[in-house]
Amino acid sequence: MYRLSVSRDFVAQHFLTVPDPGPEGEVHSHHFEVAVRFAGPDLNEYGYLVDIDAVDAALDDLEARYRDALLNDLPEFEGANPSVERFARVFGDRFVEHVPTDHPTRLTVRMWEDEDAWASHERAL
Repeated sequence: MYRLSVSRDFVAQHFLTVPDPGPEGEVHSHHFEVAVRFAGPDLNEYGYLVDIDAVDAALDDLEARYRDALLNDLPEFEGANPSVERFARVFGDRFVEHVPTDHPTRLTVRMWEDEDAWASHERAL
């Protein structure tokens, strides 16, 4: 199995919308780091699992969308608690719209909201 991972970091804001969120119910920032990890058994004709330039371009677009944004105000979080778990899935949903996925068979998006806490979402491609 081949694996390829590329990561980025950016600051974004959110507030949790669960009952009794404590201080997390106020707008606050996180220095998020996201890693997208592809896996697959085969490489393409150029010896790539995924073209890193295509991955970088997709990450550039998504970083621009989320950098300095209040996640709660974005349509993809409308009516939903913007947890780090949900953010990992939402990020992956948008990511796969931008990157050709002919050879990888799995994508894992791992999202850190600080040095100690992360969540991930994995999907078949």
